[in-house]
Amino acid sequence: MQTDEELLARAARGDGEAFGAFYRRHLDPVIAYLRRRVPAPEHAFDLAAETFAIVALHPGDFRGEGPATAWLYGIARNVLRSSLRRRRIEANARRRLGVEPTPLDDADLAGVEERASAGGPALVAALEQLPEPTRRALLARVVEERTYPEIAAELECSEHVVRQRVHRGLARMRTTLEESA
Repeated sequence: MQTDEELLARAARGDGEAFGAFYRRHLDPVIAYLRRRVPAPEHAFDLAAETFAIVALHPGDFRGEGPATAWLYGIARNVLRSSLRRRRIEANARRRLGVEPTPLDDADLAGVEERASAGGPALVAALEQLPEPTRRALLARVVEERTYPEIAAELECSEHVVRQRVHRGLARMRTTLEESA
């Protein structure tokens, strides 16, 4: 199985199948991330669509300076912040791709909720398997969205150590979740 970084490199060279694999791998977690932050499932769906449209338009913007998931969630976070600031969900990237908004019925909304909660028990189990310092750094960075300097000060270690813990924690969780699937 190819890494996220390899898939993005292929997508940057125009490989639509690589982008599709990256999209399928991360759609549910991105929807779950966004769903926890917005009041309605259709908002999470639209924000995820805009996030992946940006990735589709600019896969070459990923420079490999950290995990691809950090880059992806940074885009999702920025899309969310922009939407909250403007009080509307942006659709610029989707329009550039020619993707029309998808009307959602009740079954679709239930599917978004299901995707948002997918992997819950497996995710918790994977987190519990991490060493405590790694788990604390990972949760502080990914869930609480705190900066590396803040986390380093709290954990009384260097930023470099925090970055290593987050990177290794994400890699180990990915492996654990793939093995349990």
